[in-house]
Amino acid sequence: MLAGCLVWLTGCETNSTNSGFPNPFRLTPDSESTGSISSAVPTEDQVKPARLMPSDPNDDLSLGKENFREGNYGLAERYFRKAVESGPKDAEAWLGLAASYDRLRRFELADRAYAEVIKIAGPTPAILNNQGYSYMLRGQFGRAREILMTARAKEPDNPYIRNNLALLDESVRARKAVR
Repeated sequence: MLAGCLVWLTGCETNSTNSGFPNPFRLTPDSESTGSISSAVPTEDQVKPARLMPSDPNDDLSLGKENFREGNYGLAERYFRKAVESGPKDAEAWLGLAASYDRLRRFELADRAYAEVIKIAGPTPAILNNQGYSYMLRGQFGRAREILMTARAKEPDNPYIRNNLALLDESVRARKAVR
């Protein structure tokens, strides 16, 4: 009877979780029990770099950012909108909302969100860069260049602004709006 129970228990035990890290509930990563838990802690070379997480990863702003990064622009818009409703002076939430509207091609709403974020934070290079990109998406290359040049004047070494200016030049040559 005892042998049957031991066989059943060993079949339920695993060495790792789906993440590839040792199971934190095991004392050791192998079947030998030493009474130590130190071998269950992953070494530095086993640990993947973690994303910086906010204090509350489930807040609307964080969920908006995560969904935006993953290309879920409709969900990102929903979370950013909730974030600005609960914190109307949160420039980061307004900027995320504007960018989400851009990706959803809701440019009138994007313009309103850019106006709000500029009221809160002023015309920073990051905001102007995003706004210039918004005009590239619309195919309004003259307006895009004007805004991106203003952003570059404020922060000449910003690689994002330089990249958007190069993308703008490419779009003008191809006579196609950015997708």
